[in-house]
Amino acid sequence: MNFQASDEQQQLADSLARVLQDHGAFEQRRAISKTEAGWNPALWGQLAQLGVTALGIPEAYGGLGRLDGQDEPGELSGGAVDRQLAMQAFGHALLLEPYLASCVLGATAVREAASPAQKEALLPGVAAGEALLAWAHDETAGRHAPLWVETRARRTADGWRLDGVKPLVLHAAAAGHCVVSARLHGQPDEPDGLLLFLVDTRNTGVSLRPYRLIDDTPAGELSLRDAPAQLLGQDADHARAAAAIKTTLAAGSAAACADMVGSMACAFELTTAYVNTRQQFGRLIGEYQAVRHRVADMAVHLEMARSMAFAAAVAADDLAAPGALADMARAKLAIGRAARALCHAAIQTHGGIGMTEEYAVGHCLRRIHVMDQLFGDEAAQARRLKP
Repeated sequence: MNFQASDEQQQLADSLARVLQDHGAFEQRRAISKTEAGWNPALWGQLAQLGVTALGIPEAYGGLGRLDGQDEPGELSGGAVDRQLAMQAFGHALLLEPYLASCVLGATAVREAASPAQKEALLPGVAAGEALLAWAHDETAGRHAPLWVETRARRTADGWRLDGVKPLVLHAAAAGHCVVSARLHGQPDEPDGLLLFLVDTRNTGVSLRPYRLIDDTPAGELSLRDAPAQLLGQDADHARAAAAIKTTLAAGSAAACADMVGSMACAFELTTAYVNTRQQFGRLIGEYQAVRHRVADMAVHLEMARSMAFAAAVAADDLAAPGALADMARAKLAIGRAARALCHAAIQTHGGIGMTEEYAVGHCLRRIHVMDQLFGDEAAQARRLKP
């Protein structure tokens, strides 16, 4: 399998790295995390100018189409492979901006489930960084079951109405609209009966309780009580909605894998710099054999995770391929284990400073914990691999 980036992908990644170095440094991130919004609209505008927000969105709707050198399959592009280097850069910078929520999850759901008119109304704004979407799917009782939905949809004389609670919606407060999964009929874990809706967060019947995740990412609990909603798609196509949910979760999982790799790289770089400058008993601690072995193990974890993340992206862009779902579960399981092992080693090498708020390496571990939990943790991935 060829994991070599195309020229367009590499050029975009290089430009992104320069922007994040200048405007997304750790001290700037700490300051932004303490604001009410919890993210930086100015940095978001620069990401949009680079075109990063347009990745994974078809050219017909203002996106960049495919940058991997392959022809775009009709109006539906992949996107996970094209987003790999960007997501690694975001993980390295511990980015707080709503890229995963809007450009990966929200945009993918709309791309896969909406009608052409709805795509025309929604996707150009997302691609330009002017509109934000959120993805409201996970529910408390589901515990990583991908199609577990208890939120109920019903058709009334005035249109569709939703009732339910979505406890984990990334960047819900910033999004103008949420893509919400709901069930018209059937049991909570059945694929039949599922539909996707667009909900205006300002409507009556919609309430939001904002909070922060352990890595300072803004999130919220979305409560729907007789909330008006717009059906995504031209009719109540349950099969299309279930397929869109699976594709969206796959895109999110691949993005989370790449993000973890970026955070791993950040922790590894901080550790190698530390052991090559910190002295103990008159010697650099990097000269001690035990420390050198630990750093070597960290390097192995990082390189393995980087390869697995690209494998996950390839699988996410072609879920119909034999073994694609197993490849994704295997990749996220392996990366989660490797990422925790690397960050634990990084913190142990740094000592007490590794867990302070003022130093980035502890925040890398927090980020990895969040990404590991999203879209199925280690235990959930292991269950998916069982025959």
